Amino acid sequence: MFIQVVITNMKTAVTDVAVTLLGICYIVGFLVFIPLLHGMENGKFLIWYIVFAAWGTDTFAYFGGMKFGKRKLTKISPNKSVEGSISGIIGAVLFFLVYTIAVNHYTDLSISYLWVSLLAVILSIIGQFGDLAASAIKRYTGIKDFSEIIPGHGGILDRIDSILFISPFAYFLLILLMG
Repeated sequence: MFIQVVITNMKTAVTDVAVTLLGICYIVGFLVFIPLLHGMENGKFLIWYIVFAAWGTDTFAYFGGMKFGKRKLTKISPNKSVEGSISGIIGAVLFFLVYTIAVNHYTDLSISYLWVSLLAVILSIIGQFGDLAASAIKRYTGIKDFSEIIPGHGGILDRIDSILFISPFAYFLLILLMG
């Protein structure tokens, strides 16, 4: 990529290369925590907290924002609302509690509902920052959607941006929680 900057006599800007490299490091660097978490003791159960944090937040934020959204959350993503953000946190807590009830019932694990609720709040907030970070990258680069593989959804990266951000935090927080 840097060679292209030189060959094109800087028609490709150094900042373009930096943003591209950041994107590659961001995706690969954060995704590596998913197999690390899966490899932990009981990782096959714990890994789902990442997914449920993202799904619970995204689902409830969307519907909560549509129903109750009045106050804009940020200029980065003008369709997001404070009410949607709060609904997303509530959704993550609900997903976590239902999942934890099932895990505690069907396994020998005894995961604390209080701790898992706190974990849900933290991971939901982090996931929302991940979503906003991806939106900021799109705004900076002038890209509306990262791809058109999933029409109307902004592409694959839009489906996993929250998961990317959540993964390293979930890994370290679950080490503390389970340790």
